[in-house]
Amino acid sequence: MSRVRIRRGAAAAVAAFALAALPTAAHAASAPGAGVGARHQQQQQAEPIRQIVLQGAVNVRDLGGYRTWTGGQVRQGLVYRSDALSKLTDADVTTVSGLGLTKVIDFRIPMEVQYDGADRLPAGLSPTARPVSDLGLYGTLVGAIGSGDPVTQEQMLGGGRAEAYMRDIYRTFVTGPENRAQFAATLRELADGRQGPVLYHCTSGKDRTGWVSYVLLRALAVPEEAAERDYLASNTFRAAYDARVRAGLKQSGRMQNPDLLIPLQEVRQDYLDSATAQMEADYGSFYGYLTQGLGLDLRTLAKLQGKLVR
Repeated sequence: MSRVRIRRGAAAAVAAFALAALPTAAHAASAPGAGVGARHQQQQQAEPIRQIVLQGAVNVRDLGGYRTWTGGQVRQGLVYRSDALSKLTDADVTTVSGLGLTKVIDFRIPMEVQYDGADRLPAGLSPTARPVSDLGLYGTLVGAIGSGDPVTQEQMLGGGRAEAYMRDIYRTFVTGPENRAQFAATLRELADGRQGPVLYHCTSGKDRTGWVSYVLLRALAVPEEAAERDYLASNTFRAAYDARVRAGLKQSGRMQNPDLLIPLQEVRQDYLDSATAQMEADYGSFYGYLTQGLGLDLRTLAKLQGKLVR
């Protein structure tokens, strides 16, 4: 089945419960006729991605602002995605404090927290550990870089091995029961009307964070193209920082060919497609992944709509 057919089928299923969840008056005001689809395409192209500019983190964004198939718009100021917050400056902490967060969810595994440090957060706010497996990627990177041996590094990361590793990781977002449980718990909290603004993150804010953001946006009936654009935007926000990391590794002599890291530093459509293909294979559709894979019932999905879409 083509990706276009999958997209249309999933969008129709999501829109069905989305329409039921939207307030009647709001829907009537925002969906006057058959021209809605064309206008959405124009709006999607113009919608900016709302970055929160910090010194100690480069991939921090408000997930709000996107238009939906149903004529709504994802509310701003309720869901934030980011990379690790362990290197925030005092000024950054002040900026984050202004977001009014009531919960920070950390998808990093303990080894990542051990090496990179715990989040620096405003007073009274502690991170909620919700580790999602990276299939040992972080440990592999530590070992490869720590070896300082270009032959070892090439054997571990070269010849398409890094790309294959990333595709495997993305498949486990769908196949791993523990991973699904962590993502489901996060989405249930986001649907809870008693829960205030939430930020979730991993180390780079692009893979685990990118996947759950993609799933959330599509569950809110944001068009797949816009959800993909949000996912791929990590490359723009991370490019300069990641290039400095590679330059530092080469200058220090730890890697002769730091470009081996590029497939691990980037997000790619191919990686996302690996997860969505696995989703189709295991659950038949995106909607099947939401309801069977993540165990989200229609009431929870409607609550997500009611809270996060205006």
